[in-house]
Amino acid sequence: MMLLVREQVARYKGNTSKINSIQQMKNYMIRKGYSPKTIKSYVNHIKHLDHALNGKMSPESIEDYLLTLLNERQLSHAYVNQMINAVKIYSQFRFKLNSERLHGYIRPKSVHKLPKVMSKDDVKRLFEVTENPKHKTELMLAYSCGLRVSEVANLKVTDIDSKRMVVVIHQGKGRKDRITGLSTKMLVQLREYYKQYKPGEWLFENATKSGPISVRSLQNVFHQNREKAGIKKIYSFHALRHSYATHLLESGVSLRHIQQLLGHKSSRTTERYTHVSTQEIQKIINPLDLM
Repeated sequence: MMLLVREQVARYKGNTSKINSIQQMKNYMIRKGYSPKTIKSYVNHIKHLDHALNGKMSPESIEDYLLTLLNERQLSHAYVNQMINAVKIYSQFRFKLNSERLHGYIRPKSVHKLPKVMSKDDVKRLFEVTENPKHKTELMLAYSCGLRVSEVANLKVTDIDSKRMVVVIHQGKGRKDRITGLSTKMLVQLREYYKQYKPGEWLFENATKSGPISVRSLQNVFHQNREKAGIKKIYSFHALRHSYATHLLESGVSLRHIQQLLGHKSSRTTERYTHVSTQEIQKIINPLDLM
């Protein structure tokens, strides 16, 4: 009986320690200015890790599990790196590890993949088959302004500045504000949409008009209309942003301007689009054609 009580007490203390450590982790990230999305993601990583290890977390068991994710489950390096980010913060409070020990978590090498870019014909066909005016406006705005799906979801009516012909994106990725150009055709579409739907605070409201549309809803809109358009290649909503950047590059816009429009911190991120642009490649005469 006494042994059972001790086990229950030990379990209770362990759970309390975990809860306190997670709360300390959240408080730390809030003070450091992490976005709510990142905080939620990191906390979920820790909860998933704790469940996978049956509550028996230690620096050693965590390292073994990270190796399992890569070798056996073959999860992406980006996913594992994000989990390591979460573990490093959590370990400071749970295991009281110093900075030297925290650097001991070995990161897998990042995998650099080319952006998936839709052709102009595919983008045009996507818009043509999207009959719902609200859905069409959402997709057109994402492409014409190079917006992330979360940025489309969080746009407010006041973010559309028709006098200056710009769209203001508040607190995008990395908590940065930026502006991007508003096309004349997009403005016409927005005005038609506004007359029909009369949105309040949020440009694209959810079904109950109690807040902004969800990211998941926008992703569903994209996938449903992509299939309807008969586009066989698998693209995500983010392909609209990639396509915007690549099509700008192919039309002669400088990388520096594209970097500003997309809100990239590093020019190296923007330079990825030079690897998928076909403009210069098409000018090269293939040696096979000279035979």
